[in-house]
Amino acid sequence: MAILSTNEFRSGLTFAMEGGIYTILSFQHVKPGKGGAFVRTKLRNLRNDNVIERTFKSGEKFEEAYIATQKLQFLYRAGEEYRFMDLETYEQLALPRTALGTQGGFLKENMELTLSRYGQEVVGVELPTSVELLIESTEPGVKGDSSKLGTKPARLETGVTVQVPLFLTAGERIKVDTRTGTYISRA
Repeated sequence: MAILSTNEFRSGLTFAMEGGIYTILSFQHVKPGKGGAFVRTKLRNLRNDNVIERTFKSGEKFEEAYIATQKLQFLYRAGEEYRFMDLETYEQLALPRTALGTQGGFLKENMELTLSRYGQEVVGVELPTSVELLIESTEPGVKGDSSKLGTKPARLETGVTVQVPLFLTAGERIKVDTRTGTYISRA
């Protein structure tokens, strides 16, 4: 592992600090007229997705964290596991449901995604920004309902529930934003 100094900080750099893995979102080197220089940063913890602001003395040292990415294709769900295939080696990989968090509810068979790892630990999953899913069940729509009147819960084919406009009915395909879990439009 390489050792980094705060003088080498740049956006996108990943390092280990206080038991967490952080990526630098933004940084600013500050050289005040009086006193020592320092670096003001905005960091994202890759383990829990929290964003923090932190100030470091100039020259502080940290261990660089190498994040490996892997292109995968989702194959199927097997109980509490998700099964994937590596698109380069064609090896199969099983991940527990907890590794994907809420994003697991938007996985469809044959969907491609990018998995980020720190050693053997999964620290990030990047799905396509939107996905088309079938509404399995929801309250029936009534003539005259419009998107301005409100929303109702709808259970989708993957088992996840999202809020949709009142006019949608079971059997319709919709687009959902995988980052926020919100309805975008009819498909």
